[in-house]
Formats: sequence, C-alpha cells, structure tokens
Amino acid sequence: MNMIKPNWQAVLAAIALLAGLAFLPLTSNASAPMTGIILALTAAAIALSCMTLPRPAGVWSLAILPHLAVYMLIGTLAGAEGSASLAFYAVLAACWLMAWRLVTILSGDGRKRGLVGQLVVPTLFGVWLLIIWEAVTRGAGIPFVILPPPSAIGVRIVSSIPILAADFQQTVLKAVLAGYIMGCASGFLVAVLADRFRFLANGLLPIGNLASALPMIGVAPVMVIWFGFNWESKAAVVVVMTFFPMLVNTLQGLKTAGHMERDLMATYNAGHWQTLVKLRLPAAMPFIFNALKINSTLALIGALVAEFFGTPIVGMGFRISTEVGRMNLDMVWAEIALAALVGSLFYGAIALLERATTFWHPSYRS
Repeated sequence: MNMIKPNWQAVLAAIALLAGLAFLPLTSNASAPMTGIILALTAAAIALSCMTLPRPAGVWSLAILPHLAVYMLIGTLAGAEGSASLAFYAVLAACWLMAWRLVTILSGDGRKRGLVGQLVVPTLFGVWLLIIWEAVTRGAGIPFVILPPPSAIGVRIVSSIPILAADFQQTVLKAVLAGYIMGCASGFLVAVLADRFRFLANGLLPIGNLASALPMIGVAPVMVIWFGFNWESKAAVVVVMTFFPMLVNTLQGLKTAGHMERDLMATYNAGHWQTLVKLRLPAAMPFIFNALKINSTLALIGALVAEFFGTPIVGMGFRISTEVGRMNLDMVWAEIALAALVGSLFYGAIALLERATTFWHPSYRS
C-alpha cells in the first residue's frame, strides 16, 4: 500500500520552506536552536500531510505542529519588531498552507457538512487572519498609529472592559434594541395594512425607495436636533433605517402565496384576515426574516453613525470618534471588535430563530 500521497499545499509549503533557508536568520532575535525547532516542526507537518495516516492522526498533526511552529515564530519578534526577513515570511507561508490543508481535511473537500464544518473551519479561518495580521504588523514594524497588532488590541480590550461595557449598554441595549424593535414592528404593521388597503402601498413604496437613498450622515444630525443628545435620537435614526426594509420585504412576502392556495382558502369561506394569518403570513416568513437580518446590521451602523454627531460621553460611536482624534488606535479597534462581535451574534441569533421557524422552507432541505 502506498503510504505517500502528496498534496499541492504540501508541495508549495516545501518549496517556500526550502527557499526561505537562503534568507536566514528569521529575525534578529531568533537563536539557532529556536530556528531549528521552528523549521523542524514545519517540515514535520509537511511530511505528515503527505502520508496516508488515519484521519484523526492527520488532523491532530496539522492542528498542533504548524500552529506551534507559528507561535514560536511570532515569539522571535519579541523585542525585535521590524526585523523579519524573507525566511520569516517563507515559514509563515508554509505554516499557513498546512493550516489550509487542515481546513481541507476537516471540510471533507465539500462532501460533508456538520458541526465541524460550521464552527471549526470558520474559526480556523478567523484565527489565521489574526495570526497573519500579528506577524505582518510586528514583523514589518508597521507603526502603531497606522495598524496596531491584534495582541495590543486584545490587551486594550482586557484593560478597558468597564468602558466597553458602558459603551455597549448605551449603544446596543438602549439605542439599537429600542430602534430595531420599533422600526421592525412598525414596518411590519404598516405592511400588513398596506396589503389590505392598496392605496397605502401605492403611496408608501415610492417614499420607501426615496428613504433608502437618503444618506444617514445627513439624517443623523437632524435626529439629534429633534430628539436630543441621549439615546433617543440614535434610536430614531435606527427606526428610519429599519422601517422601510421591513415594509418592502413584508409586502413582497405577502404576495408569495400561490393562487391555488388562495382559492382553497376561499372555498373554506375564509376571510381576508383568516387567509392572512393561516396562509399568507407563514408564506412570507422567509422574507420577514430576511428583513430582520438586514436590519440587524443596519441598526448597529445607524446607531454608531448617529453617535458621531452628538451623544453623552459614552457610546461606541462616541468612543471611536474621540479616540481617533487622540490617536489611540488600539481603543478604536477594540470598539470595532466589540461592534463586529455584537453584530455577528445578533445576526446569528436571528438566523437560528429563522431556522427554527421556517424549517419547512426548501432552502433548509438536505
């Protein structure tokens, strides 16, 4: 039985590793023993990836060896930022290719889907984005005010938890949630009424197209003047941003019920509201959830932008605008990371609710 099964990631990684040997040392702080260990770990990962090992052994070898090598590689930059050589980037590229091979194995080349494919693989992608970010910013000596490394951002997050918690409460728990609920609920109710009374739809849809083209950077200052500097003005901006997507999507969804189903409801002597509740609203649920997911990101963006134009001395948008002026880029990125995390969790929660509610939809059939 042939024990050797080369793959293109291993071939490219081997080429990169061999080419990097001509440009040693890795950094000005890398000792010969440390360099040897890093090269040996990377070479072992490449060799094992070319062998027909049992799947668990292949997965664990690629999960440990290249990641340990890249951890030690970045460790050689301590006190030697900006001294990375071409050998440093060659080893980094080889480790990245081995991580790519790991993702390929875990993904089953697109044939398998499950918990591993949905959680572990995206996590590996995200981790390696941070690894490359850290290695390039520190290895190339990029100035801190231009792009701080993820390690510095992480330190800032840990040391600023009370500030981030207060900003989260002001922006998300007050402005975003209040505006999101009011905007989506009012858009849904108006859509139901517009479906019943066509003159409302004929009048509101052109206004909706106009409102969707309005720049929020122009609407936000007006809302601050109307509703004050506290969270109410930010919630008003969120209402404006979320109302019309919900209106348009709900109206479109209510049209998806087929004529055959409507005729069947008519034979049962069902009235308009009975048909709406029992047939047309369930058929419109994918469209409604699509609006909810779109609005989950629009709401956060609207609240952040509105805080640039006037707010109490707290809030995620306020913090970003003031810390940029102070050149505290690590704090700015900490707020950006918080906003990205909140937005992703918000979107994911709605997606899970959609899957539980519209499990019957063809898009969820395996």
